[in-house]
Amino acid sequence: MAPAQPVSSRGIQTRLLIISDTHGLQLPVEIKTPVDVAIHCGDLTQHSRLDEFRAAVQLIEGINAPLKIVIAGNHDFSLDIPVLERKISEAVNLSSEPIDDALVKREYGDYGAAREFLQQQRKKDIVFLDEGTHRFNLRNGARLHLYASPYTPTNISSSDWGFQYNGVHDFGITEAIDVAVTHGPPHGVLDLSENKKRIGCPQLFAAVAKAQPRIHCFGHAHDGWGAKLVAWRTVISDAPSHFTDIDNDKSRVIENMASFKGSNFESPQERKAREERIAAHRERGYCETSHFGDQSTFVEGRKTLFINAAVMGQERLDRLPWIVDIELPSSV
Repeated sequence: MAPAQPVSSRGIQTRLLIISDTHGLQLPVEIKTPVDVAIHCGDLTQHSRLDEFRAAVQLIEGINAPLKIVIAGNHDFSLDIPVLERKISEAVNLSSEPIDDALVKREYGDYGAAREFLQQQRKKDIVFLDEGTHRFNLRNGARLHLYASPYTPTNISSSDWGFQYNGVHDFGITEAIDVAVTHGPPHGVLDLSENKKRIGCPQLFAAVAKAQPRIHCFGHAHDGWGAKLVAWRTVISDAPSHFTDIDNDKSRVIENMASFKGSNFESPQERKAREERIAAHRERGYCETSHFGDQSTFVEGRKTLFINAAVMGQERLDRLPWIVDIELPSSV
């Protein structure tokens, strides 16, 4: 049962749980905190097998939320049917021995089986979204306008994966959107790769900068995990970039990999405070941020909270999901 939500003069208090990149694994800590909406930003699986989708649904079922929203990621290529067809065709052409159709069906099902499986989960309040704008009237009385997109550019990973584009992609995020949910990060914000390169999409950043949704959540760049509250410049450039259109003096990092690791320059007191903060996060199984009562946070859409919720570390789910409290308009 979701928590009762008070109504303020600004809207209805709404709690979101945001997670990404679980890759068919289970979280090490059960999250018992009730939320209004759970959002999974893709890479439900590692190899896009049916058993991994079942494991992902098991994880999502365990979240205490009346609505659970799921999008695909590049690893979930069997949801991108043309890609699955191409991969199987290439495997057949390259193999020196006949491919066992029964084995393929056992691993991936018929074409469209994974997509059908996820669509069947609506009876469990798990809603799989394709790219586009979606509207939800939440059980707490709030209205949520959400944009979803699983697409990432081919230049940030192999072209053998699903939901990728080469060249131009139209991210149709409008000013009416409260929460943008994408698999990939925008260029310049929480998008660092393991080798410290920025792998986010410039086109996605431009779309977010122009629309300025309340929240933009994503994954894909595992080492970019964290949260950052970004303040926008008064006038957005014709070709927005993180260099010109973010007001860094008014922006702040809430948490990221660097703040978790600390530095060689922190005092013993700072190290103790950091370790206690991290221990508390890990004990409850998530990080959280709340903006209730902070009148400067989302003034006239001038700030966006970016969340990279990729929980996959090097070999296991050792990074934390996020719980975020926001206020949404009433659905009435």
